[in-house]
Parts: sequence; C-alpha cells; structure tokens
Amino acid sequence: MPLKGYGVLAARAVDRRREGSSDTPHYQIHLTDNAGTHYRAAVNVESQQAPSELLYLVDDDLRHPVTALLPAAGSGWTALVSQPGKAALDFIRGNLFDPASMRVLPPDIEGADNDLADLLDHYVQRAIADPSAVLYVFGQRFGPEADIPDKVFGFRPGNGVHDIHMNQGNSGRFRSDDGVWQDGAMLVHLPAENRWIGIFLAFQSQAWHTDDSTGHRIDTAPPRSEDRDEPLRILAALVNPSGSAPGAVTVLNTSPAPVDLRGWQLTDHDQQTLPLPAGLLEPGTTLTVPSGNGFRFGGQGGTITLLDPDGIKVHGVAYTARQAEPEGRTITF
Repeated sequence: MPLKGYGVLAARAVDRRREGSSDTPHYQIHLTDNAGTHYRAAVNVESQQAPSELLYLVDDDLRHPVTALLPAAGSGWTALVSQPGKAALDFIRGNLFDPASMRVLPPDIEGADNDLADLLDHYVQRAIADPSAVLYVFGQRFGPEADIPDKVFGFRPGNGVHDIHMNQGNSGRFRSDDGVWQDGAMLVHLPAENRWIGIFLAFQSQAWHTDDSTGHRIDTAPPRSEDRDEPLRILAALVNPSGSAPGAVTVLNTSPAPVDLRGWQLTDHDQQTLPLPAGLLEPGTTLTVPSGNGFRFGGQGGTITLLDPDGIKVHGVAYTARQAEPEGRTITF
C-alpha cells in the first residue's frame, strides 16, 4: 500500500549530522518550525538494495508551479493528498526534472566534494547560515514519539520525516511502498535571492515507468529513460497566446530517422490529451501543434507531457505562472 502520512515539512535547518559508513547511513537534519517544534529529517544516502549508490539531481534554479502551492514558510508539518494539482510530488508525472539527467554518487567516502553526504552538506550548511532560508522536506512522517528523545539530536518528543526519495517503481519487499504523487524530495527556498533549489534522490533499483494507479513498475517498459533513445522532445510552448489565437506546443525530432506520429499524444496538467497529427516528422525538424480537444494551458503554471504510442512518457516539461504571464511569448525548454 502507499506511504502512510505523506506530506511536507516547512521548517528551518539548525543542525546536521553525517552518519558515515554505518549499515544504513543517513544524512540527518535538525529543523525547527515557527512554533518551536523540533523535527529530524533522515535522508538516505545509500540503498539497501543493489546497486547501493543513489541517483541524485540538484536543480540550482528550480522553476516549477509546485513552489506556489506549498504551505507557509516555517509552518511545520502539512499532510498532503497524493493527487495532481496539489503540492504533492511525482518524479514521473510532475515533470520536475529529466530522469536521464540524474547521476550516481557514493554515500560517504574520504575526500572533499566527492560523495552524496558532501553534496547535501553544501546546501544544508548554506541554509543553516542563512536565517531567511526555508527547507521543504517531502516524505513520510514519523512520530511524535511521546517521552522518547530523538535518537540523533536528543530533542523531545522524537519527531520527523523520512522516505525523502522517489517512492514508486520499487521491487522486492519495498514494492508495498509504491504509490503515485507521493515522492520525497528537499526544496530549499532562498528568499533573498528569489530562488528555489531542488534536491531529488532515487534508488537505481527503481523503475522510471510506473502504473498510473498503483505506482508499480511497468515491466514491459525500459527501466530508465536514458536506456533508450527517445526520438521526440518538447521544444517550446505558447501558453498565453494573444487575443483569440490558440496556444501551441512545438515538438522536435532529435533522431536521425523520420518518426511516424500515429498514436503520439500530449497531455496537460489535468491529464487532457492532444493527439499529434498523423504523418512523418523528418529528422531535425519541428512540428507545432495548436491546442484543442480539451487540452489547455494553466495561467498559474502547468505541465506538458509527451506520450509515445504505448502510452509511455518520453518527455515532460513544466512552466510557472511567471513564465506564463507575458501574452504572446513562447516559452522554450
């Protein structure tokens, strides 16, 4: 069954602890909210399933509509409904990043700036030093544990969040944790710079094509997006057209061969579909598809996803309300 108690913690980082090369090492973060409640965020830096090294991606300038849906800074724990259009995260359906851009890092080894703990330390230490910085930690809550001190930082009661990683496409005994719109991550808001940083983690054993209802892996699909050469990508979109003109999405054929567009389609943030017109798209050429068929763009931001004839996601993008504001301007991705 999906995670119990999925949500997001909005709090300020005040301390951190590296666990080194223990049996199940974590990077531990001590946080407090505006009410003075203490929390611990336990971030996995190594997998219990082989391969043990985690996949990571850091977006130093995250621009995604989810940032406008988050609870107030320092508000503590907020339970989230696992569905689109809310603040819940889904690495596959939410178009937060390109999975093929993720890289592998060892958990904790000698030397500077060469492991996952070093990477997390860079951003958490920066947040600790900046009194205006806020962390948004997505995952599953544990506690409060009455009369039990936190096992790492000692505050009472023990309380916090874990499963701060992708939570779908699992195998073996972790398959029961699968679900959609319940992925864990850490977002850092730096108000002084008007900037968001996104830190995303996944296990190499997890699949990147999952069932839309259960979050279980689709065994007939390749395990990761980078394992096959996707021929089409979303290049640009006109999401706020001038006057009564329709919006449009531009698709590029990046492959060296023509692509038969029969069965290909786009979906919006409400899962409305827009079929690509039948025909061949020649190598290196683009196709601009006007909106229609119920497919629409969101003035407060949204997502656009490209599906192949088997219904498998091959590419996805997101845009914010700020990007959508200028009338008649085409957004490039």
